[in-house]
Amino acid sequence: MTPWTPQPAGLQEILQTIHESTDMNTAVQRTITQKLNQFTRAPEYIAYLAYILSSMTGEEDRIRTIAGYLLKNNSRLILGSPPEVAEYVKGAVLQAFNDPSIMIRNAASQDIVAFLGVLEPKNWPECLQQLVNTLDSTDLDRQEAAFNALEKACEDYPRKMDVEIGGTRPLDFMIPKFLMLSEHPSAKMRSHAVACLSYFVPINCQSLFVHIDNFIACLFKRASDDDPSVRRHVCQALVLLLAARPEKLMPEMANVAEYMLYSTKDKNENVALEACEFWLTFAEDADLAVYLHPLLAKVAPVLLDCMIYGEDDLLWLEGDAEDAAVPDKETDIKPRHYGGKSHGLERDAATGGEGGDSSVPPKPRVGAYGEETIDSEDDEDFDLDEDDFADEMSTEWNLRKCAAAALDVLAVRFSADLLNVLLGPLKEKLWSNDWLQRESGILALGAMAEGCIEAIEPHLTTLVPYLINTLNDPKPLVRSITCWTLGRYASWTTQPISEEHKNQYFIPTMEGLLRMVLDNNKRVQEAGCSAFATLEEDAGPELAPYLEPVLRNLVFAFDLYQHKNMLILYDAVGTLADAVGRALQNPTYVEILMPPLTNRWAKLKDDDEDLIPLLECLASVTIAMGPAFLPYAGPVFDRCNNIIHNALLQYQAFQQNPDLDEPDKSFLVVALDLLSGLTQGLGMALEPLITNTQPNLLDLLTVCLKHPQAPVRQSAYALVGDMAMGCFVLLRPHMPGIMSELTLQLDPEPKVEFISASNNAAWSVGEVALRYGRDDPEFQQWVNPLISRLIPILLHPKAPRSLHENAAVSIGRIGLMHPNIVAPHLPEFAQAWCQALYEIRDNEEKDSAFRGLCTLVQTNPAGIAKSLLWFCNSIVRWNQPSPELNGMFQQLLHGFKGHDAAGWAAQVATFPPAIQERLATRYGV
Repeated sequence: MTPWTPQPAGLQEILQTIHESTDMNTAVQRTITQKLNQFTRAPEYIAYLAYILSSMTGEEDRIRTIAGYLLKNNSRLILGSPPEVAEYVKGAVLQAFNDPSIMIRNAASQDIVAFLGVLEPKNWPECLQQLVNTLDSTDLDRQEAAFNALEKACEDYPRKMDVEIGGTRPLDFMIPKFLMLSEHPSAKMRSHAVACLSYFVPINCQSLFVHIDNFIACLFKRASDDDPSVRRHVCQALVLLLAARPEKLMPEMANVAEYMLYSTKDKNENVALEACEFWLTFAEDADLAVYLHPLLAKVAPVLLDCMIYGEDDLLWLEGDAEDAAVPDKETDIKPRHYGGKSHGLERDAATGGEGGDSSVPPKPRVGAYGEETIDSEDDEDFDLDEDDFADEMSTEWNLRKCAAAALDVLAVRFSADLLNVLLGPLKEKLWSNDWLQRESGILALGAMAEGCIEAIEPHLTTLVPYLINTLNDPKPLVRSITCWTLGRYASWTTQPISEEHKNQYFIPTMEGLLRMVLDNNKRVQEAGCSAFATLEEDAGPELAPYLEPVLRNLVFAFDLYQHKNMLILYDAVGTLADAVGRALQNPTYVEILMPPLTNRWAKLKDDDEDLIPLLECLASVTIAMGPAFLPYAGPVFDRCNNIIHNALLQYQAFQQNPDLDEPDKSFLVVALDLLSGLTQGLGMALEPLITNTQPNLLDLLTVCLKHPQAPVRQSAYALVGDMAMGCFVLLRPHMPGIMSELTLQLDPEPKVEFISASNNAAWSVGEVALRYGRDDPEFQQWVNPLISRLIPILLHPKAPRSLHENAAVSIGRIGLMHPNIVAPHLPEFAQAWCQALYEIRDNEEKDSAFRGLCTLVQTNPAGIAKSLLWFCNSIVRWNQPSPELNGMFQQLLHGFKGHDAAGWAAQVATFPPAIQERLATRYGV
């Protein structure tokens, strides 16, 4: 193989581009980016970069370093490059690692880590060998540089390091070496050694676990190290051991716990944070609760003290500013992922099932801890300016948030026992003269809300008025945390216990939070608006009598809020509409709410990302307002239709030219969901809009059902189901095209990201079947293809629970309309059908599905014979069946008994007593 050498022209072009890249002009930068992207298509590009980094000593270090960073970012190209290019790059990077300049060595170090990860150590063993050999160098700088690269590799891809190469496992040699180097005179070397060892704990690395006792001894030895970085890695290693091999720590738990408590109070926040993670990990593992319980009295007060804002936090938070009029920076606004609507059924609370569809996460609201951190994957590529840094500081994971999260989990785990330990210290903090102490106490109170609610309840008659009063605190940070904590107790304040409870707790909480919604500080506005949205969810229809003042306050916020809080305000308005439902139809309320919403709507272009939360909000508002929304429906419908049409055209262009960026699906999804809202709210009143708009919505909808992105199909099937319910005559002519797509979507074991689309397809087909009516000849052609896909879903052990339920409902509904075609299949699915639906809360969907099952049993009584226990169980689980369904139950049960009284009695005698008792008392059988 001939060694690779650079061509002067190619070298010059790349070098020139790197020089130009230092120009900060935006237009220049754009051209440079395009050029660099074009270079990646040249198979020798990475070799030129490696040559500039390693051999062009006449160039400035800065230029060579940029070549090194470009090399790292394009490291994957080595997998497809010619052999001579790959060999050259590997040699050049190792050469640059020994360069006299520290800048070049650092860049080469990052390149080594990147290429070793892409190629994997087994395909570049000489690199691993060189790094490990350099650990024995007499030059401390070179030792540290090699260990630094090894630490990054062990952290980023420990599994790739844990391999056999040429009959031996390098880690069998490296682990004892790391253990030895943990005693090195240099703190940096000790720190690297402990860190490298710890990264092999979570992957169950046998080369480490044969030395586990030595490793634990090494950790205890280093526990009192003078260097905080070493102590931090000791704490981190103990956290990882606790998660992976707790049995190794339990015999020593008294010592480990003492050390971790001591470290949680360490002056160095990085050490304290790692130590605090130990308690969070400990609390999260239910199997370790017996070991943690005896430590509660020591651990909980320490966590409480960790929740006080540090001086550094206060510098970043600029908490006292009246900044309501200061525009937000674009970096303040985190990207939101819009998920689309999914159809789920609510299960009875008594069964312990989760309500609705487990694939739809609850709405995120502002947290007092654990806000999303800035994604820090490639942090070395970004130079944050001062302001960005301040924003990152205020949202990153820190000791305060970790302690609050640990307290939250401890509360769920130990409830009253935790409160007993903390009652004294909490009272001291809440009634302290120091606002920082008070603030941390209020945070703790909120953190404990979920787990300790029963134990705290007797104290809430004092605590809630205290919190409401604290909303007057001059410190914005105190007001904002108080909003959050009031939101955490909203489930208690909103309980309709008595008029007195409402007047003392609910109304004052509502009024207090509305004041905070209009605060002069943006952080307080955000916390107030989020907490108010939580209150709305918990209060539901109880809010209806107060709609006018609530709406006037929220509408006032439309004029007050800057960009970031406006997004939270949309959520609060949408949640309010969901909570009060048709109470929003009152013309007074429509006149208060619609002008600011239409005003915002008019200001936003079709491709403005702020349109997404506004459309999401409007979808809830249209459903709630119903017919009262009609005067506003025309422009909304047209715009949604246009957004869908343009999004489909963009996607078509992307499919024809993959070099384009994939279009954002959120606009398409949210426009479909808003049309679903319009359909639910207005039904047939939409007819003129649907028939007169071009291109026709139903033609666009049929294309959306074939869309490659699952969330688009998910929302499209939701719209099919809603149109079947609200304006079926308009949908019907398009059903042949829709049905062929819909049947394909019914998959017994969908990929995780397809579950919601399958759910909505399974649900919508049942709605369509009902609307066609009994024995309809057009629908008949689809019954067998549908049933042959729905039954396997119902019988599939790995299909998600929500899909089982939607499939069962649709089988029942199709059976109700076409019993003669479906009844012969009854023995196949009767038991699974009853198992899927007996826990579902009574509602119309369940009622129609059960009427279908009863019709199938009437048509084919023998089909239920083997599943009689499950059938009777699902009958007696009903609380209030409709009179029609109850009559069908009565008739069938008496029919069974009348057909063979002795056989029936013998069979019922084998049923659990609770079922026998209910059958006898309700139905006399």
